[in-house]
Amino acid sequence: MENMNDADVTAGSYVLITAAHNEEAYIEKPLHAVVNQSVKPLQWIIVNDRSTDGTGELIKQYQARYEFIKLLTLTGDNSRNFGAQVHAINKGYELARQFDFEFIGNLDADISFGTYYFEKLLSVFSHNPTLGLAGGTVCEEVEGVFRPRKTNNPRSVPHAVQFFRRSCFDGIGGYKPLKYGGPDWYAEVMARMKGWDVQAVPELEVFHHRPTLGAEGMLRGCIRQGMMDYSLGSHPLFEIVKCARRMQERPLLGLTRLLSFFWATCTAPEREASDEFKEYLRKEQWGRLKNMLRR
Repeated sequence: MENMNDADVTAGSYVLITAAHNEEAYIEKPLHAVVNQSVKPLQWIIVNDRSTDGTGELIKQYQARYEFIKLLTLTGDNSRNFGAQVHAINKGYELARQFDFEFIGNLDADISFGTYYFEKLLSVFSHNPTLGLAGGTVCEEVEGVFRPRKTNNPRSVPHAVQFFRRSCFDGIGGYKPLKYGGPDWYAEVMARMKGWDVQAVPELEVFHHRPTLGAEGMLRGCIRQGMMDYSLGSHPLFEIVKCARRMQERPLLGLTRLLSFFWATCTAPEREASDEFKEYLRKEQWGRLKNMLRR
C-alpha cells in the first residue's frame, strides 16, 4: 500500500460521484456544501439517473458556475431497483477514470456538511497509510435537532459518505450491484478482507436530511434489509442480537427485519456473497459478539 504525505493529500486530488434520482427537494444541500469546501474536488460527477423532476435543472445551474461539476444524464428504462444507484455510480466512475486522482468519494444527494469536511478527512488519510475507507458520522433530525444516529459504528462508514483511497476502491472491484442493497456494507467488509483499515470519524458530522428508509417506506425497508442480511451471509445469532437491540427503540421495525432474515434462511434463496466473504463476515461478527459478552 502506498504512503502519502500531507502535501499530496491537501492538493485536493479527489473525485466525487453522486447518483441522483428525483432529488429536487434535497440536491441543493450537497451542491451548496461541496462548492463551499476549503479543499474542492478535482471533479464532481453527478449522475442524473432518469429523474422526472427538476433535479437536472438545479445541477445545471451549479455546473454553469463551477467547472469541476460535471453532469452525466442517463436515459432509457426508468425502472428502479436496489442496484440502480450502484449502476449510476459505476457509470460516473467510468467517466472519472480519465483523471489523475488519489481518492474517490460517494456522496448521496440528500446530505450536507461543514466547510472543512474534506480538508479534515484528507488529513485523516495522510496520517494512516493503511486507511482505505473513511467518512464522517451521520446525524439525523430528531425533534428539530440533528443528532448522531444510534446505529453509528466507528468501524463502519455509511454509504452516503464513503470516501476511498483509489487503490482500495479498485482493489475491491468498486461497488457491487446487489438485489437487496448493502453495497456500502459489502465494500467495507471487502476492504478489510484486503487488509485496509476502515474508519468513521466522529468529529466530522454529516447531516442527513431525509429519514433513513424514507424513500421506500419503513416496513418495506426492514423486509428488504432482512433479505440483505441473509444474502450477504450474516450469522443468525448476530442477527438476533442486532435486531433485539433495535427492537428496544422501534419494536415493529426490528422484529420485521428479524422475521425477514429467518424467512430467507428457511427458503434459502441463493446468496449474492461468496463463501469466502460470508466466512470473513461471520468471523468479524463473532468477534463483536465476544466483545459484547465481555462488557
